Amino acid sequence: MADLLVSLYTDRLSDLEKQTRHADVLIRPVLPPEMQLVVDWVRDNFSTNWASEVSVAITRQPSACLIAIDDGNLVGFACYDTTARGFFGPTGVHPDSRGKGVGIALFSASLQAMKSMGYAYAIIGDAGPVDFYVNAVGAMTIPAEGKGIYQGMLRAKKT
Repeated sequence: MADLLVSLYTDRLSDLEKQTRHADVLIRPVLPPEMQLVVDWVRDNFSTNWASEVSVAITRQPSACLIAIDDGNLVGFACYDTTARGFFGPTGVHPDSRGKGVGIALFSASLQAMKSMGYAYAIIGDAGPVDFYVNAVGAMTIPAEGKGIYQGMLRAKKT
C-alpha cells in the first residue's frame, strides 16, 4: 500500500467538516484514565500493532488519539503523530457503526487538530482505502519505492 500526502490548507478540509455534521457521535481526545479501555478495545477489534500505536498517541500531550462515542459506547478511533510526526493513523470504526459518517468525522477532526498544531501536510502511511482518501481530501500518492517506514516491521502472529 502507498503512503499518501494531504494538504491541510486545501478547501476540501472545510467540505469534509461539513460532511461530518450528520454523524451523531461525540468526537474527543482520549483521557488518561481511559487509556487501557481504549487500547484493549483497539486490540480486540483491530490488531495488537494498532493497539501499540494507540498507546503512544494517548500518552502525547495533548492526546493524539481521538475517539468516537455513540450513546456512551466507543465506536471508533483515530490517531496522529504515532509512528512518526505528521502521520495520520491508525484509524478504525467498529463494523456496526460503519457507513454512519463516524470515520469521516474522526478523519476530519484529526486533520483539523494537526493543522492547528502547525502542520501544513499530513502523511497517511501505508494507506488502506486509498480511493477514500483521494476522494475525501485530494490525497496524493507519495512516489517512493518499498514500504516506507513500516518496511520490515514485526507483526503479531495470528493464532
